[in-house]
Amino acid sequence: MNSPISLVQSIDALLPQTQCGLCGHRDGCLPYAQSIAEGENANKCVPGGQPVADALAALLNRPKLPAEQSVWSVQADGRPQRIKAVIREDECIGCTKCISACPVDAIIGSGKLMHTILTDLCTGCELCIPPCPVDCIDLIEDPQPLPTEAQRITEQDDLRQRYYAYIQREEKRRTDRKGPVVRAEIDTALFAQFAALNQHLPSIEVINKPIDTAIKLDSKTTIELAKLRTQIKKLEKQLSVREDAQKRTQLEELTQQLQALQG
Repeated sequence: MNSPISLVQSIDALLPQTQCGLCGHRDGCLPYAQSIAEGENANKCVPGGQPVADALAALLNRPKLPAEQSVWSVQADGRPQRIKAVIREDECIGCTKCISACPVDAIIGSGKLMHTILTDLCTGCELCIPPCPVDCIDLIEDPQPLPTEAQRITEQDDLRQRYYAYIQREEKRRTDRKGPVVRAEIDTALFAQFAALNQHLPSIEVINKPIDTAIKLDSKTTIELAKLRTQIKKLEKQLSVREDAQKRTQLEELTQQLQALQG
């Protein structure tokens, strides 16, 4: 490698970007990548399993080490079982604590409204479970087929971008002292340095500036989706008990709005 930064970049590219902190680095894959480059053992990525540990050993020209064990069984690709979090929506009280905890913004909802996890985006990091005051989040095995290597790389790139957006938002919240800060003392200098080599990723330099319009619009869409899902679920329950033409029409209209927002 030409420089320590490029080495960190290469290591980070092999990590699964679940941002789970199971390696001991609570701020995600990038800090662990930096620590590996500085000499830490490269076998601590639990969701990456033995394949990631071996790939890192090959990259670094180090001896192969047994990967840290997962509580989940091993899949056909040698990695631990992919998992997803799901909310038992009837029990959700809308406290929003899980939303703040999700490092890839895979949970939508608003205060005192039912929350939903976008399973396609969920990494199974389990970070949403501890803050839930009513214990209404479960972990299930991912029913989707294992991704190809190309699909995995695309997924990791998307998760990395989503985490950068999360970092930006959480740091701005910490600076403005508004709302709970889930991950304090984030090494923003590290993320800013890395972002300079990845211009397609959100820049951490804008942390102390107003959040851009795209992020604001995305937040509005997220809240609107949560409201629509809640209204639809209530109407479906009512119609399952008693059919009503007016409510049926309303349900169809709301469903169309939901589909339009989802694109």
